[in-house]
Amino acid sequence: MEIGIYTFGELAPDPATGRTNPEQRLRDLVEEIVLADQVGLDVFGVGEHHRRDFAVSAPAIVLAAAAARTTRIRLTSAVSVISSDDPVRVFQEFATLDLLSGGRAEIMAGRGSFIESFPLFGYDLRAYDELFEEKLQLLLRLRESERVSWSGRFRSSIEDRGVYPRPLQDPLPIWVAVGGTPESAIRAGVLGVPMALAIIGGLPERFAPLAELHREAASGAGHVPPPPLSINSHGYVAETSQGAANEAFPPLAAMMNRIARERGFSPLDREGFDASCALRGANFVGSPAEVVDKILFQHSVFGHERFLLQVIGGGMPHGRVMRSIELLGTDVAPAVRKALVGGGARHGD
Repeated sequence: MEIGIYTFGELAPDPATGRTNPEQRLRDLVEEIVLADQVGLDVFGVGEHHRRDFAVSAPAIVLAAAAARTTRIRLTSAVSVISSDDPVRVFQEFATLDLLSGGRAEIMAGRGSFIESFPLFGYDLRAYDELFEEKLQLLLRLRESERVSWSGRFRSSIEDRGVYPRPLQDPLPIWVAVGGTPESAIRAGVLGVPMALAIIGGLPERFAPLAELHREAASGAGHVPPPPLSINSHGYVAETSQGAANEAFPPLAAMMNRIARERGFSPLDREGFDASCALRGANFVGSPAEVVDKILFQHSVFGHERFLLQVIGGGMPHGRVMRSIELLGTDVAPAVRKALVGGGARHGD
C-alpha cells in the first residue's frame, strides 16, 4: 500500500494580531513535503482553494518548489478544480512538473468542496456537474494524444493543435476525487481512472459500496484489473493516544466549525471528535499503533491501494505537524506494509 500526506495549506490567524502569514505557511509546507520524502512516504498532495483561509491556489507551483528538494516522493494535486479551470493549462502545468521532478507528478481532479473559484473565473454554478464531466473528458483526451481535436459546450474548440510539453510519464497519472456520490464513482470506473475517496465523517463501512461500484463499473467497461482506490481522511499521529487527541482537537474544531457556520452544519464538539477517533470512526488520530490498526481495518473493508492522511494543520504548530509526518513515515507506514505483505488481496476477492 502507498501511504502519504495531503494538505489544503490551511491558514490560521495569529491569536495576538488576528493576521495570517501565507508566506510562512508556504515555506512550512515545502518543508513538510521534504520531510515526507526523507522519511519514506510515497505521496504528497496539495489542494487548490481560492479563499482567505487557505494559502494554496496554485498547487503545481508549490509542488514544483518541492520537486527541486525531493528525490522520490510522488507529487499530486489534491485536488485540481478542473470544473473552473482550463484542462489544457492544468495538463501543461503538471506535465512541466513531471519533467522537473523526474516523472513523479500526478493530477487529482475534482469538483472542489468550495464554490469561490466558479464566480472568480466566470463559470455558472448551475452547470456544476456538466462542467466537471466535460472538462475531465478533455483532460483525459489531452493525456492520450500530442495533437488534439475537441469541441464542447464550455470551452472554445481545439482543431488539431499540439499540446506541450509532454510529460515524462506516459500516461501521466490522473485520479478522480469523489466525495460520496454513486454517479461519480461509476463515472471514474467507466473511464478507467483511479478514484480517491474522501471520508471525513461517518462510519467508513458506509462508503464501501462506492468502492465496489467503481470496480464493477471499471470491469464492465473492460478495465481489467480495475484501477486503484485511495482513501483520504483527516488525522494526526503523536506518541500517545491522549496526546494526539488533545493536540488535534482544537485546530480541527476551529477549521471544521468555521465551515459549519458557513453551511449551517452542527459544530464539532469534543465528544463527537473522540468518537470519530475510534477504530470505526473517520479520523485517524492516535498513537502510531492505533493508526496502523485503523489503516488495516479499513483495508479489510476497502482493499485500497493508497492511503492519504490530511494532517490537521491550520492552528497546529509547525513542529507538531512535522513530528506527525515523521511518525507516519517511520512508524506507521513500515508497520502497515509489513502487515500487508502476502495478505493484501482486495476486499471481496
